[in-house]
Amino acid sequence: MRRVLLAQPRGFCAGVEMAIKALAWMVRVFEPPVYCYHEIVHNRLVVDRFRELGVVFVDDVDEVPAGAPLMLSAHGSAPGVVEAARSRDRFVVNAVCPLVTKVHHEAKVRAGKGFTILYVGHAGHDEAVGTLAVAPEAIKLVEHEHDLDQVLPEVEDSSKVALLAQTTLSLHDWEGIMDRTREQFPELWTATRNDLCFATTNRQAALTAIAAKADAVVVIGSANSSNTIALTKVARTAGCPLVVRVDDPNELDVGALGRAEIVGVTAGASAPEDLVQAVISKLAPIEGVESVHVTDEDEYFPPPRELRELVPALDSLAALALGGDPAAARRRAGPFSDDRSVDASSALTELAR
Repeated sequence: MRRVLLAQPRGFCAGVEMAIKALAWMVRVFEPPVYCYHEIVHNRLVVDRFRELGVVFVDDVDEVPAGAPLMLSAHGSAPGVVEAARSRDRFVVNAVCPLVTKVHHEAKVRAGKGFTILYVGHAGHDEAVGTLAVAPEAIKLVEHEHDLDQVLPEVEDSSKVALLAQTTLSLHDWEGIMDRTREQFPELWTATRNDLCFATTNRQAALTAIAAKADAVVVIGSANSSNTIALTKVARTAGCPLVVRVDDPNELDVGALGRAEIVGVTAGASAPEDLVQAVISKLAPIEGVESVHVTDEDEYFPPPRELRELVPALDSLAALALGGDPAAARRRAGPFSDDRSVDASSALTELAR
């Protein structure tokens, strides 16, 4: 193998960064176990690392004891789940991605105005389940373009139709459904900026830039990660003859890449950078790595509100533990309030030590 084409951007998005660091904070602050409703992000290795640190992942908030610390995952939760989570004196941190919150808000507003909402997403996905529960009487799920054959004739008022999307869809899938729906309903309402996550779109654009040039593409991410699966589809659509998805370097069969001389590498939005570097090391390209840059990402999502309210106290406690001045810590950026300077991969690594 001669060369690796490395997509930039790749890996952790701002929402995943926020959620992972928030859960890392909770692990540092609370005695185990810390509970998390659903997987914090859809990446097997990230979830396993947190399990090793005493995090218990549950699919029903009723499994969480009274008074226990509980985090709600980045994918967003149904309103009823959020309400139930906050009962029984639990300390609840809602780590929902702000972009998912935006879709929930759009669904609530459109439903309140009498719209029929077509939601493009994957049945059973945590994000889709949470969004559908926001306005169940008004939302119809559309997984594939052919689903429109059944859904569109059911719409009663053609002047009040809205189209929303799971944030991790492939742009190709979204555009096909949107174009066909707009043909039938010219007054179709969509968000001013479509609901697809900017990070998802950026990663797809970066992969498109390398896929046609590569003999094979390796996509790093878990099978239950919607944006990771979307990346595999993007690579095939762009013309790459061989596309493989792996959770980690142990799953990568270099021999299966055959005589591929140029291999593209990218990672889904919930895959840590250390896995990317480990995959590249296993590929061992003779001519090294060429980074293919499409755009810069400088978006930052601050910690969830519940944790932000604890920041001054946490910094004071950290200063006291190190023999410092708690009052001085409250007046300057401490290890918690300096959240922006810490990346999620580093936070995970520090916890594992």
